[in-house]
Order: sequence, then structure tokens, then C-alpha cells
Amino acid sequence: ETHVYCEIHPFDVGDDFIRKFAPKGIVLSGGPNSVTEGDTPRAPDAVWSQGVPVLGICYGMQTMAAQLGGSVESGRVREFGYAEVRARGHSQLFSGLEDRRNAEGHGLLDVWMSHGDKVTALPPGFHAIASSASCAIAGMADPARGFYAVQFHPEVTHTKQGAAILARFAHDICGCAQDWNMRDYVAEAVAAIRAQVGTEEVILGLSGGVDSSVAAAPIHKAIGDQLTCVFVDHGLLRQDEAAQVLDTFARNLGVRVIHVDAADEMYTALDGIADPEQKRRIIGRLFVDIFQRE
Repeated sequence: ETHVYCEIHPFDVGDDFIRKFAPKGIVLSGGPNSVTEGDTPRAPDAVWSQGVPVLGICYGMQTMAAQLGGSVESGRVREFGYAEVRARGHSQLFSGLEDRRNAEGHGLLDVWMSHGDKVTALPPGFHAIASSASCAIAGMADPARGFYAVQFHPEVTHTKQGAAILARFAHDICGCAQDWNMRDYVAEAVAAIRAQVGTEEVILGLSGGVDSSVAAAPIHKAIGDQLTCVFVDHGLLRQDEAAQVLDTFARNLGVRVIHVDAADEMYTALDGIADPEQKRRIIGRLFVDIFQRE
């Protein structure tokens, strides 16, 4: 939404991955765990040594505090819902962003809280940049290293200035330009597919699901009739959805589609099977077998 390219990765990707990825900034998300318990997620060490800004959100703030020398405790009051936060310390993250001012002239933000634990002692080099009635450290920052953290959730619509806060981090603090959007990405993807395929043929297994359908669209845009889709109609789509798949790809987009009615074969393989995971494995294996056969 801020026109910055980003990727989501799990906390345990490892230091080598982060160094190779070479991000311009890192966001540590919220999560359901507690940093006061033993075996819970921690950010890889490379997050802190990469030399790029880091924004911690909720659990991300708590693990930032715990890993960098602060303290996190289980709060007596669990917050879930609206909160009023006072911005402090004129931090770059909040500068000029407010929903209103109190009688003393302090800027206030309407935010959404969802947490039980809270930071009770700042790590060395940090200072508080926000507080609320029940959370003395609702935000913290070490501007020298570009480390910022908030206890509330800027990614939800209930935090009125949330989008502006995320944009502030991405553009002003990380220095990312506003030059990425999905339309441009499609053009790049089409060009890359065309260069990779050259004059070869491509066969794609089409299931009617999101993944294969999204893959088919730019590939066809890139190479046209060099693409052949094998639509394995396994009989497990919603009513009339198979016909919609054929309408979308074969008739409307002009994609070359081979329609394979595999419903009876699939039903026979699933007959008497009750366990959902076993069903999933049977469906996946049989789909591949039918695709390869065709």
C-alpha cells in the first residue's frame, strides 16, 4: 500500500538469508506468543547487525526489548481494543502525526491494542516515544540505530494514523521510494517469463484454485499459444466452478486448455476415506498422476 516491495518470511529464516536478501528495512510483526516464556520466537541476530532500520510491532516490540537488553513482563491488565496514546520525545516515527491534542498541547493518537505482556525497562540506547494510561512504554526508539517499536497495531484500520506511520517508516526512515506497484510487477514478470521460455513450450497443471490460475494468467500474457493448460477437473470444486474456469481461460482469455474430467477417478480414490489430511494427500498425488498422464 505504500508502494514499496516487501516479502513476508518466518522468524527462523537465519542470518545468511537476511544478509543475502539485503533489505532496506525490517518489520517484526505481532504474534500470539510471550517472550517471557522459554522457547518462543526471536529475531535472527542479523536483524540487529544488518545496519538497516527495524520496526517492531507488539510482539515485535517485546522481542526487540528482550533481545537488546530491556525487560518484558506479563501485564496485570490485558488490553484488547481502543486505546489513546500520547506521542513523546518528538520521534521521527510520529513527528507531525496526531489525531488531536490534549489540554496540555500533547499530540494524541487513536490506536488499537492487543497484548498481555509489556515492556517495563528500555534497552540501552532507547527512549520512550509513546505512552498510554495502562502502558507506560507504548513506543520506543533508538534513532541512532534506526530501531523503532510500538505496542499498538498500526496495520489495522482502527489505528487511524497507522498507514501514515508505516509509510513514515518505509519512506522517511528506510529511504524507500514510492515506485513499486502490482501493475509494474506484472510487466516485469511477463518480460522475465518471455526471456526464460524463449521458443520453448510450457505445460501448466490447472486446478481451478488461486495459485495455478494466477500463474497461468501472466504466463499466457507472456508467451500466448506456447502455453498449454491441462485443467484436471477433479470434481471437488464448487457447483458450476469448473465451467467458470473454462469460460475464464479458454473462452475469455483465449488460453489453450485441455479439459480432463477426472471426477469419477477422484471419487473412487476417496471412497471410504474420512481423515482430511489423508484426503488431501490422495487428491494431490492423483492430480499429479493425471496431469502427467495427460
